[in-house]
Amino acid sequence: MIDQNTKVEKKRISILGCGWLGFPLAQRLIGDDISSQVKGSTTSADKIETFKASGIEGFLFNLNPEISGNGDDIKSFFDCDTLIISIPPRLSKNEPDFHPRQILSVIEHIKNSTITEILYISSTSIYPDLNRIVIESDVVSPEQSPSPAMVEAENLLINLRGKINVSILRHGGLLGYNRIPGKYVKGQKDMTTGSIPVNYIHRDDSVEIITAILKKGVVNETFNIVAPLHPIRKEIYIKSCTQFGWEAPTFQEPENRPDFKIISAEKLNLFYDINFKFPDPLQFFYEE
Repeated sequence: MIDQNTKVEKKRISILGCGWLGFPLAQRLIGDDISSQVKGSTTSADKIETFKASGIEGFLFNLNPEISGNGDDIKSFFDCDTLIISIPPRLSKNEPDFHPRQILSVIEHIKNSTITEILYISSTSIYPDLNRIVIESDVVSPEQSPSPAMVEAENLLINLRGKINVSILRHGGLLGYNRIPGKYVKGQKDMTTGSIPVNYIHRDDSVEIITAILKKGVVNETFNIVAPLHPIRKEIYIKSCTQFGWEAPTFQEPENRPDFKIISAEKLNLFYDINFKFPDPLQFFYEE
């Protein structure tokens, strides 16, 4: 199932969107013998020195939605073996086709590059609430999804398969460190979604999963990246509010249970040997 040709001893890795997930991932890859070079892109000039201090080669350019910046820098950024795309699509803040247009611009640069493998950080928000366990094949086309632009972006990259190995990594809610679920609901009253199971992944586990994929070999598959356990929101919110001394929200049971989904990560374990550091979202590590 793993293409041995993708298992390069030393990969030159570029991370498009070296932010909340991308930066710690870059730091992890710098410290691993899988990489010979790690590059990261940012839209903030202030971060370039931070990247440099960590051994990451920083590049400054924008995607609005086309890539704009210094042409030589952009060409140098795409001069790599592995491209990890970790840009927040911000679907609610832009025109519906904004993110697919970003990906189209990226693809134009990929076509003229040395890239042999791509990891695209997608989201489990593409799944509708089907009131059951959900697997990767439940959404393969935009019309099946409440976030059609995200699926369109996935499919644009999937179309590169045959020439480039492309893995789509549909992440659950990325949490950990300063992303604390109780922070966003503290003090709220009569919430009606307390009984909904969560689909979360800790940032540390995401970083280790991506590293494991790069080590064993990138495959032309789509994977859900979520913790294996799915406690309900009420438990999560109350525990994290208690931990930080915040006023916990209150809950009421609606007449009809809200729609939900439970994202399965079983497919990932068929391809890769993953040991979760935080399999239970009730035990995630946070810090303010």
